[in-house]
Amino acid sequence: MLVDRASSPLGREMASELKPFSDINIINREQDNTADALQRLLKKDGINFGSNKSVLRSLRSLEIEATLSITELLTLAELLNNVKRVADYGRRERDDESPDSLTEKFDALKPHTQVAEEIFRCIISEDEIASDASPALKDIRRQIGITGDKIHSTLNSMVNGSLRTYLQDAVITQRDGRYCIPVKAEYKSQVRGMIHDQSSTGSTLFIEPQAVVDLNNRIRELELEEKREIEKILADLSRLVATVADDIKLDQKIMTELDFIFAKGRLALDMKASRPIFNTSHKINIRKGRHPLLDPGKVVPIDIRLGDEFDLLVVTGPNTGGKTVSLKTVGLLTLMGQAGLHIPALDRSELAVFTKVYADIGDEQSIEQSLSTFSSHMKNIVTILKHADADSLCLFDELGAGTDPTEGAALAIAILDHLHVRGIRAMATTHYSELKLYALSKGGVENASCEFDVETLSPTYRLLIGIPGKSNAFAISRRLGLRNDIIEAAKEQISDEKESFEDVITDLENTRREVEKEREEIVQYKQKIRSLEQALERKQEKIDDARDKIIREAREQARDILREAKDVADETIRTFNKLGPDVTIKELEQARTKVRDKANKNNEGLSIKADSKPVKKVKVAEIKLGSEVMIRSMGLKGSVNSLPDAKGDMFVMCGIMRTKTNINDIVLLDEPIETGPKKKERSGVGQIKMSKSYSVRAEINLLGKTVDEAIYELDKYLDDAYLAHLPSVRIVHGKGTGALRQAVMAHLKHNKYIKSYRQGEYGEGDAGVTIAEFK
Repeated sequence: MLVDRASSPLGREMASELKPFSDINIINREQDNTADALQRLLKKDGINFGSNKSVLRSLRSLEIEATLSITELLTLAELLNNVKRVADYGRRERDDESPDSLTEKFDALKPHTQVAEEIFRCIISEDEIASDASPALKDIRRQIGITGDKIHSTLNSMVNGSLRTYLQDAVITQRDGRYCIPVKAEYKSQVRGMIHDQSSTGSTLFIEPQAVVDLNNRIRELELEEKREIEKILADLSRLVATVADDIKLDQKIMTELDFIFAKGRLALDMKASRPIFNTSHKINIRKGRHPLLDPGKVVPIDIRLGDEFDLLVVTGPNTGGKTVSLKTVGLLTLMGQAGLHIPALDRSELAVFTKVYADIGDEQSIEQSLSTFSSHMKNIVTILKHADADSLCLFDELGAGTDPTEGAALAIAILDHLHVRGIRAMATTHYSELKLYALSKGGVENASCEFDVETLSPTYRLLIGIPGKSNAFAISRRLGLRNDIIEAAKEQISDEKESFEDVITDLENTRREVEKEREEIVQYKQKIRSLEQALERKQEKIDDARDKIIREAREQARDILREAKDVADETIRTFNKLGPDVTIKELEQARTKVRDKANKNNEGLSIKADSKPVKKVKVAEIKLGSEVMIRSMGLKGSVNSLPDAKGDMFVMCGIMRTKTNINDIVLLDEPIETGPKKKERSGVGQIKMSKSYSVRAEINLLGKTVDEAIYELDKYLDDAYLAHLPSVRIVHGKGTGALRQAVMAHLKHNKYIKSYRQGEYGEGDAGVTIAEFK
């Protein structure tokens, strides 16, 4: 599978020689390479290394100053072109992009594009050298063309003239590179020249007329000159390649390694594999592991633990239940991980570093060696026990099978106990009840079983650790139609002790299923609660955003009103100054009326439609001249300047401004209004900006929005954040298809007050977040 994903012959050769490592530092380095290749494949399409063909023989020829052939030069040029494409693929898109374990390899590539371009300029194909390869070659070919034209002209005049009756056909042909005409045999004496060939019947002779002999000789001379010039061109190109031979050799080595690494990345992508965590404490914890050769759509993932609470795992259950597959999954995933491959399991799966993995799986009967099933297995086991140590992983399929069950079970227990005493991690499958009891009674040894559905007579392939399995022979036989009396007779052959043990296992299995069902219900409830919490958080966030928007718009409106009021006041002051001391009472009243009308107009725009808090109505008797009040619609404090009329209208002095209002729009104040010097307060634009700095958040969440909705909200948010003097903001857009991220970056690129932007780093949200910095 790995070889199929390499794109060059050298990459496939390296993949075919894949072997596991036992040094954890090397293993982690290889895992880094695979992980970084996988990340690059997820970000952009892969790269092809197909032109990476072996050029070592050509490079050795250059060392002895030999001239390379056209094919060798084209192979080298195609390799250099491939190197350039790979180097471009590996180049970082941004200067601030973090390097990975492959960056150094990509940076070490030297394409030498000028060498490749010169080769392609001179060589059109394996059969043709370009005329522009050298001025001399161009001149030689021009002369060949001119001479050929002269020959054709001379021969055409003969063919269509006096010799026409002597010719078999009115055509010009070539024999041995020389131009001839087909003459009838009986007229050979009528045509002077050299005979080069004859037809198979002898009726036609191919004669080179005397008139073109010299011209044909000239063409032959020019062809020899052309050949010498081509050899000179190839020698010059070979010397050019020789100047960069060392770089080409290094390029080929790096290209082969990168092809191999990206093959590992593609395999991980296709298998939906993840990077395992390695340890040297011999602990295995595979989470939802899948056998890589089984159909991903049908295989049932299994959880396997070994080496932490127990170092021996005894797996029991019916045939075809998945025991052997579980055994192979542990061994294969261990070897895959130590070879630098990601494993088909959930992330955070743990694997141990073993120096050796021993396996006795399958039937190794041998007629030639007179070995039975039991003998062949025992031969393997003897070898394993002889060489295994604490850094080994041992896997046994049907341990102790193929012989008397009592003796086989005793041998199996003794072998496992021997491994346990030596601290060797081992996993074994069996049908023997004695091994189930051994695992139950021995510390550091654990039972496991492959679940089987008796109702459907089919295995579920789930591995259950901590629960011994049943072979279910009686249940399966009954479902298949075996008579009940035979089954009952068989049950009588089982001792009470064994039957009681099997009943305990059945009760345990039933209890486990009930507990598992309840656990699944609890998980569903938790997911439902989590969904409700998330919905509530989103709802609260929308409410907060709406509130902030209302407050922001109200403050912006107040800022505009204050600015307009200031403009009117300034205009009034300028009018007073312009009129001077001669101003009349009428003119003053007109100016004051103008200011009052403007304020009243603003009051109408700001009046509160509804107030959630009940306000106590002020009675006419409670109002006296000089009473301190607040105009609710304007939020201004002042003193009563005139008592209410019949309609409740009255005047209030707010500073220097005399404002008309209604008794229903005022509130009596308890504390006196300060008339002396006031402490300077922030107001105007500065106050608006400060209020924004308190209300504008440093992050906007665009998840779940379309591109148009997101860009509209982002534009308004950036305006507010800029006014609030935020140094930078965090834009959450998620990963998804990347369309929203690209739209956000395009918008930031054309925003006039954005200084810079970048993709989020590890811990900030990675590719799902963009950080923007203001000018």
